[in-house]
Order: sequence, then structure tokens, then C-alpha cells
Amino acid sequence: MSKIRDYLEAHKQEMIDFLAELVAIPSVQGEADEGYPFGRMPAKALETMLKKCGEFGFTVDNVENYAGSADINSLPAELAVLTHLDVVPVGTGWTTDPYVLRHEPDTDKLVGRGAIDDKGPAVAALFAARAVKELGLPLKKGIRLIFGTNEENGSADLAYYREKRELPPMVFTPDGEYPVINAEKGMLRVYFSTVFINGLIKGGEVINAVPAECTHDIRLYENGDVSMNYGKMYGKSAHASTPEKGENAITNFLQFNNYDLPQLVKLNKLFPNGEFNGKSCGLGFRDDISGDMTCVLSMLNTEDDRLHGAVDIRFPLDRRKSEIRDIICGRLRAAGFDIDSCEGVEPHCTDENSEFVQTLLRVYERVTGDKGRCIAIGGGTYVHEIEGGVAFGAEFPNEDGHMHCSDEFITVENLLKNAEIMAEAMAELCS
Repeated sequence: MSKIRDYLEAHKQEMIDFLAELVAIPSVQGEADEGYPFGRMPAKALETMLKKCGEFGFTVDNVENYAGSADINSLPAELAVLTHLDVVPVGTGWTTDPYVLRHEPDTDKLVGRGAIDDKGPAVAALFAARAVKELGLPLKKGIRLIFGTNEENGSADLAYYREKRELPPMVFTPDGEYPVINAEKGMLRVYFSTVFINGLIKGGEVINAVPAECTHDIRLYENGDVSMNYGKMYGKSAHASTPEKGENAITNFLQFNNYDLPQLVKLNKLFPNGEFNGKSCGLGFRDDISGDMTCVLSMLNTEDDRLHGAVDIRFPLDRRKSEIRDIICGRLRAAGFDIDSCEGVEPHCTDENSEFVQTLLRVYERVTGDKGRCIAIGGGTYVHEIEGGVAFGAEFPNEDGHMHCSDEFITVENLLKNAEIMAEAMAELCS
């Protein structure tokens, strides 16, 4: 066992305790207030993390509660490890309080919102940096930890941070999976609406997750009579980049309970239940590297006699944002919907033959004993708009930590292993 692993084993309970402290902070985006751009809870999580970094002797920097950083030494920062402290809403289906970290010794699981996305990896990065510092590993370059507070809702935190601070030339984020994610599909998020006077619909809480519930209270008018039709459809939540892992409660509702209302019938035709690639919207593209695109009707809610919907799209590396935008917005407009907003980013790809990527792969192989390789995903990681950036962890191959779902978890072993891999990478990249 390496001296890094020995160090981490000695601080294992401290890592678990600090993760519990972070999980206890419900750092879902809230109402903006002066000095709190994403609400008070994300800012509290950042304050808690930076305080701990200061206790470890790091030089901390809070950039107006958008994001913060900690430099582990006084050398110019050449490497950044980028994590985020905000989380998605808890949703339904939890077996215990999602904001109380539950340790299951028999399964080795640490269960709580943010355990794998991304508070657990942030704790692993922190203790990896602490190990490098306190073990006195020789460094010729500076290392910076960066902690954001808005990754789950558009990464405005990182955009602001980059306006105020310069990023180091090497950046990786444990906001994905191993071995190395070097290619990410493009993303498009479309919000649309239309007049709707037939009652209430509530489905989906965030645009980047398959909705697990959809309730409705529909009013039907016929010959002067009004009938009320209440119901709830259930599904299974999943990340919007992997909709095949979930069951969409909204499209399930549209398939079986559209009441022949034209707005709902049209949506059912555009987003048929069980279709994941957007073919019925005129999309359905794929390429050999990133595979099939995805298209998820993830939110459908009524307010002030209007029906509001949202679509999350992940498109292949060989397509452009403008092409996808024109197709989906054209189909929605043709069906009678207004486009309220349509924003996205182009695909991201970093050269897998770069020394940076190859070093990360070597470290992964050395620590795990498994073959390293580059992979492409549909989910957008935190480095999506950072040239040369890659995702490095935190989930291991064939692992499912229930990211964005109920009973999200990281195992104690994988918390330690993440920290070990990151510490080894820091040492090798910056020696």
C-alpha cells in the first residue's frame, strides 16, 4: 500500500465526518439575494469548504460566493481540480433523510444527497491535496482546488469565476466517471409554452432529470358542464443524458391521459413514451464516437392559464447547436407552442493523445490495475466549456451511485480510492 493510501486510511473517519457536514447543507439553488447569487445554502456550503481548506493551511479565495478556490502551495497554479458543492433537489423515493449522511457498514455505502455528485468527490479532492501537502511530496507546479455553487443549474458560477480569475492550463473534474471522459455531447435546453385553460399539471422539477412523477387535475368542458379529472403518473428518475435508465412520468401521462386536448395530443406525438432520441421531433442523430443523441421532455407545468414545458437535448459531436435548435424549435412552433428560451453549448472534445490525458490514464491504471481509456458521454461535465479540460472520476466503470436519484451514494472504499487517484495525479502532473 502506498504512503498516500496509508495517509488516507488514517484520515478515513475525518473524511466521512466532513462529508456528513456538507451533506447536511441543503445546497439546492435558492432565491438570489445581495451577496448570495444562488441563494444562501450554496454559499453556506462554499463557506464550510473554504473554512476547512484554511484549517489545512491552504490559501483560500472566495469569489463573491459564486465559486471559491484553495491553493495548496505558493507556486503558480498549473493544475486545477474542479468540483461543485450545489446539488439537485431531493425528489422522492428516499428511504431516509437525504440530508443526513447514512453509513451502511454492511454495504460500505455513504448515502445522502451530493454523496457522488459532487460533495463526495470534493471531499476526496480536498483530502488528496492535503495528503500531497502534508506528506511533503515534491512539487514544481502549483495546485488549485476550485469549488463551484451552480453546476446543476447552468454553471453561471464558473463563468463568473473565469471572468475574475484565470484558470490553470490543466483542469480535471471528478464530475463524471473513470477512466477519462474526453468527449461530451453538445447540449440544448428548450423552454416553451402555450395557452392552457384546462386545469393543472405538475411534472418535473429540473430540466436535466427524467421526471419521476406527474400529477394532473384536468377540467373538461362539454355542453356547459365541467368535469374534473385528477390523477398521478409515476416513473423513475434518471439523469437526462441517460433517459433509458429511467421512466418518464410526463410522457407516460401524455400517452394515457391526454384527454384529446390538442396541446397534450401534439406533445404526445412529438415526445412519445419510450422514445429517447428525439426522432419524432425530426432529430434522432448519432455518430460513431458519442453514439445516439437524447431528447427528454423533462418538465411540464401550468401557471396562469399557460402550459410550460422544457426539453433537455444531448447531441453528437458531429452536429452543431444551430442545426439542432432550428429543428426542435421549428417542430414546437409548428405544433402551436411559443419558444420562451433556447440555450445550449457545442460538443466538447480534448485530444486523448495529449500528455495531460495520457498521464491521467497512467495514474488510473497504476492505482486500479484496470486498463485506462478515453470515453465519450452525453452528460455535460463541469469542464464542458474549458478547452483541454477532462472529467476524471468520480464513478468507476459499471458503478451507479444513483446520481440525481433517491438514495444517492458513494462507498467508503471509492471515496478513499478517488482521493488516492487524485493525489497520485496531482503529484505526477505537478512534480
